[in-house]
This record gives sequence, C-alpha cells and structure tokens, in this order.
Amino acid sequence: MTENTPHGGTALSGISDDRAPSSGTVRTILTVIGLLLATALLLYVVLQTRQVLTWMVVALFFAVALYPLVGWVQNHLLGHRHRSLATLLVFLVLVVVLAAIGTVFAVPLAQEGTRFAGQLPGLIDDARAGRGPVGGLLERTHALTYVENNEDRIRQYASTLTTPAAGVLRGVASGAAGVASIFVLSFLMVLEGPKAVDGFSNLFAPRTATRLRRVGADCAKSVTGYLSGNLLISAVCGVLTYAVLKIAGVPFAGLIALFVAIADLIPLVGATIGAVVAVVAALVHSVPAAIAVVVFFLIYQQLENHLLQPLVFSRTVKLNPLTVIVAILLAVELAGILGALLAIPLASIVQVVLRDVWDHRRGRPKAEPTVGEERRPASAPHVVQLPADEPAAHRADRR
Repeated sequence: MTENTPHGGTALSGISDDRAPSSGTVRTILTVIGLLLATALLLYVVLQTRQVLTWMVVALFFAVALYPLVGWVQNHLLGHRHRSLATLLVFLVLVVVLAAIGTVFAVPLAQEGTRFAGQLPGLIDDARAGRGPVGGLLERTHALTYVENNEDRIRQYASTLTTPAAGVLRGVASGAAGVASIFVLSFLMVLEGPKAVDGFSNLFAPRTATRLRRVGADCAKSVTGYLSGNLLISAVCGVLTYAVLKIAGVPFAGLIALFVAIADLIPLVGATIGAVVAVVAALVHSVPAAIAVVVFFLIYQQLENHLLQPLVFSRTVKLNPLTVIVAILLAVELAGILGALLAIPLASIVQVVLRDVWDHRRGRPKAEPTVGEERRPASAPHVVQLPADEPAAHRADRR
C-alpha cells in the first residue's frame, strides 16, 4: 500500500518505522562501544605502568605481612598510641635485619676477593707455564693454543661486551629504585592502613562493611600464614644444609646454608638454585663431599615437596597440595618468578572470597565461618532474644 508524499511521490507505509533504529538500541550500541574503549584504555594504562603496579603489589604483600607486627608493637609497647612510631620501629628493625644479612654475605666475599686478587698474578704465571690445577686443565684442553690462535677475535668480542654491561648497570639501578619504592610504599600502606580501611568500609552499608572487614581479615591471615610457613620451610632447609656441609667439611658452610635458605623462599626453582650453589662449593672442596651434598638434596627436595610443604601450608594457608601446584604453575607461566612468589597467597585469597560468597548465597556452613563473633555458620538458625515483658501480641507478630 502506498501513499502520496508532499512532493508528489509515493512511499511505502509502515516500512520506514520498522527499519528506523529505536533509541534503546542506539543507547545499547553506544554503551558497548564505550565499554570497549574504556577496556582498551585500561589495558593500555596497565601495560604502560606494569612495573609500578608490580612494585605496588609486592609492597601490599609486605604491608599485609608487617601489619600485625606493627599492631602488636602499638598495643603492647606504646599503649595503643603512636602508630607512626610503631611503624617506624618495625621498619628500622627490618632494615637492621636486612643489613645484617647483607653483611654476612659481603664480608666473606670481600675477604675472599682480596685474597684471590693477591694470588691472581701467581695463578696466571702458573697457568701460562702449565703448572698447578689451572695450568694442567689448560694444557689438557689446549685452551692456551686456542686463545693464541684467536686473539683478534676474542678482543673484538670483548669490545662488544660494553652494551650488555650497560644493560646490567641499568638493571641494577632499576632494581635499587624498585627496592626503595617498595620500602616506601610498604611503610605508607602500613601507616595509613587503618584510615584507608575505614574510609573504604564507610562506602557500604554497615552489614556489608562488617562482612568486608571479616573477609579482608581472613585474606590477611592467609597471606601472613603463607609467609610464616614459607619462612619455616626455608629455616628447616638452611639448618639441614648447614649440618650436611659442616659434616662434609665444606668451608663457609654457614654462608652457603644462608644462601640456600633465602633461595628456598622461591617456590619450585629456589631449592634447585640453592642446591646447585651448595654442590659446586662442595665439589671445589672434594668429590666425596659433592656426592654427599647431591644425595642430601635429592632426598630433601622429595621430602620438602611431598611432606613438609603440604603439611605446613595445609595448616597455615588451608590449601590442598593439588591447588598449590596448579596455582604455582599457572602463576609462573603468567608472571615468572614474581608469579611463583605470589601464587599461593593469591590462591588462598581467592579461596577465602569464593568460600564467603558460597556461604552468603547458599547459607552453607564453612570450615572457617566469618559471620559473627561466636563463629556461627550461616545455616544455623537465628534465635531472637525477646524481652520478657513484651506483650504476647507483639511476640506473635514477630514470629
């Protein structure tokens, strides 16, 4: 059916209205486009600031770990006052401990470096003459002949090492800046933590704010539990390594054991790194000592991975061994060493949040309920205590 237009033409009635987009459709399209642009902008900002965001995440975990210690100092030593002073004292103690650990490493290395520098001219003369262990090794491998025949090529290759050296220096400078930034961020997070938590909680209704506080406390407990458990496992590894190296007669047993304990803080690869260093040090001392250290680490790593870690983390983080391994593997693939360090606490936080959501939605009891001081599961019946003098009619209405 057609109708005349004001200009004398004809138009199909009813079709133009069907094909014209409605205002709701236009609004939906614009909303989707806006969300896509906002997501792209957010991803761009994250990629451009990923290093700073990494520092903030690491600082947050340190702040969560030190938060209970600062609270204890404030409550027991300063009489519930002077939080800034308590934070300063805790961080000063942390700096002293880190400086002591650095000194333990630096002093023996400086002494050995000085002694090696004094012996270096004699070692070079012995090597050139084919004397001593180094000279005999060079003679057997014909290394001196290779160096003499390829002197120009080696000099040219050495000249190209300036660029990697500059990259190493930039990496060291960036690492120092990162450590300083993490330290300052952790200090401010611990100092301003109560104010930030109160301000964030005030954005929600009182019941929701209380729930958020309890879930946040559970997440903080999982982080501190992971750190304390990891420190315990590393301490056990360091003590056992020291005993084995001392019995084998390896020099600097305490220094090597301390390095092994620090390296063992890194999941999956840390124990292997520490074992390689300990085996090399034992091999320099004697072959039987190296064999004994290799056997020790083969046995200990199996016990740590299958007995010690599941036992400790099941008590401190409440994660089963399968979840621990899967979380570490996925985090290593996504974020490397940093992912390995943060995998277990992040998995524990996710577990706490999901458990609370499930309890809130389904009303099921949990192993660690977070719904009241009496730790009553959400599915338990809620008994309302009514005044004894309340009228019977009001009691019936309330029922």
